[in-house]
Amino acid sequence: MGFFANLEKRAREIDSLLCVGLDPHVEQLPEPTAAAAATFCLNLIEATRDVALAYKPNAAFFERFGADGVAALVQVITAIPDEIPVVLDAKRGDISSTARAYADAVFNAMGAQAVTLNAYLGYDAVEPFVQDPDRGVFVLCKTSNAGSSDLQDLEVGDGVTLYEHVAALCSEWNENDNVGVVVGATHADALARVRAAAPGLWILAPGVGAQGGDLNAALAAGLRADGMGMLVPVSRGISKAADPGAAARKLRDQINTARAAAARNTGVRASRPLDPRASLAAALLDIECVKFGEFTLKSGKVSPIYIDLRRLISSPAVLAEVAEAYVDLLDDLNFDHIAALPYAALPIGTAVALAGDWSMVYPRKEAKEYGTKVAVEGVFGRGDTAVVVDDLATTGASKFEAFAQLEQAGLAVRDVVVLIDRESGAPDALQEAGYQMHALYTLTELLDIWEADGRVPAPQIAATRAFLAGQ
Repeated sequence: MGFFANLEKRAREIDSLLCVGLDPHVEQLPEPTAAAAATFCLNLIEATRDVALAYKPNAAFFERFGADGVAALVQVITAIPDEIPVVLDAKRGDISSTARAYADAVFNAMGAQAVTLNAYLGYDAVEPFVQDPDRGVFVLCKTSNAGSSDLQDLEVGDGVTLYEHVAALCSEWNENDNVGVVVGATHADALARVRAAAPGLWILAPGVGAQGGDLNAALAAGLRADGMGMLVPVSRGISKAADPGAAARKLRDQINTARAAAARNTGVRASRPLDPRASLAAALLDIECVKFGEFTLKSGKVSPIYIDLRRLISSPAVLAEVAEAYVDLLDDLNFDHIAALPYAALPIGTAVALAGDWSMVYPRKEAKEYGTKVAVEGVFGRGDTAVVVDDLATTGASKFEAFAQLEQAGLAVRDVVVLIDRESGAPDALQEAGYQMHALYTLTELLDIWEADGRVPAPQIAATRAFLAGQ
């Protein structure tokens, strides 16, 4: 899982997009010392740890105290619970060995999980920071200050601004799911344009509170379709409050209220799922694993729905959710290995094996004509039991060849687990042959969820139900 997959997992667990800024301004300290700065931040952490999606210490407020300040910064980062990401606001930006040294300092010497970067020098300034998927960056895109327009609003061609170009580049650089952008909450229009240029990226949106950013307008403009994708940092609005913990919880609630309002206004459900099944069903729509329209199937039939779960490989956070859903179902079955069917289920099976700490094997599409010439890859013994993992089930016919390969290799197969049963006869066909199929969803169940959420227009729901009834 990349940095943002982990961030999103925590966001869903604690239902918060709030990032608590750790900015020990001298005027807020009892004395102008590094020790006082550290105590100031440690008290904030203790008061807000239950609602903080992340913490954002600003390096400048520590570095002003010299070596003692850097030591205080490390002390503060070390004190933050391991499950809460730390975004070091340092705005690094250099190339070659200098950038590598900065990355080493931020991630290893200081212990932060992410950092803000200035990419004015291009990808060379970003690359050393994104080698480890567990470490993230937020690239300055459209900053919250008034002077940002001096450079960032310049057009680079065809009406595209420099900051939109940066956002598009960051989408290209996000190969490890660990590149986000900084866009000020003071610029709602820019947030909307960046979201259009980079639909999937996480946005760090400073400017709410002291800088005058409108929380509701910012979230309405910058949230992803699933109600996620924005990290909202607030510093003085929390640290200056008589009760910082209460202030943080109030802000968390205000953010969630704004998320719900944005969802109502756009017809998209907010991502505050009480039901993980509904959350995952929504995510499959968001990443377009499911589309509605007119599609010619392999059978020649014209279907009003098309399901392509191969797209999961490009959305690590959703793939992780899928894996956890499989694990919940597989926990009730007895087996020695999971057997993922090529090709669509191979990445799913790998994610499931990692999530459940299970051994995985897979039958080859074509037996090897060289080397060991095995038909089933992996380490297993004759008589071991394999549970087959696939993405979809339609009629079930395509699975029998794989069963035969596994069984000829000495594996026993009793159960098949799929994400979606298209309800075209697979369970009955498999049961007749002695296999039990388990599906995380039937297509009807998904339609019911999407209809209840208002995520799919009623005519498309009706057309799909009619198609299922006529099969």
